[in-house]
Amino acid sequence: MAKQKPDVKIESCGLYTPLKKGGKELPKLIRFTDEIPCELGVEFGYILHIKKARGMKLTFQIDHPPFFRDGEIDPPFTGEEYVRSNDWKFFLGDTTWEPIEDKAGPWRIRSWLNGDLIADRTLMLVR
Repeated sequence: MAKQKPDVKIESCGLYTPLKKGGKELPKLIRFTDEIPCELGVEFGYILHIKKARGMKLTFQIDHPPFFRDGEIDPPFTGEEYVRSNDWKFFLGDTTWEPIEDKAGPWRIRSWLNGDLIADRTLMLVR
């Protein structure tokens, strides 16, 4: 029997309630939008809903405007997770922090499942 193809969709994208560190609950969508206010403590990103993909590797990257950390331009944020169940939701995003001025601009958020691009959104942080 052939393995079923994973079913992936972006369930929501935009502005969210703050993500609780260490919590298991996903943040709640405040507004579906690609334009995010560049204000301190704003949570933004997307929620992926992935079905029929348990054990597959999800890799991701967030490309952001150039800002400095420890005197050097911070590279894109990258990471990986393994899909935990056959009906799984995953939040990928970020929260703005000080200094806020260098966070304005395009934030491109991409995800791959076993190497195949499954989501690609650019959110614009505006002042």
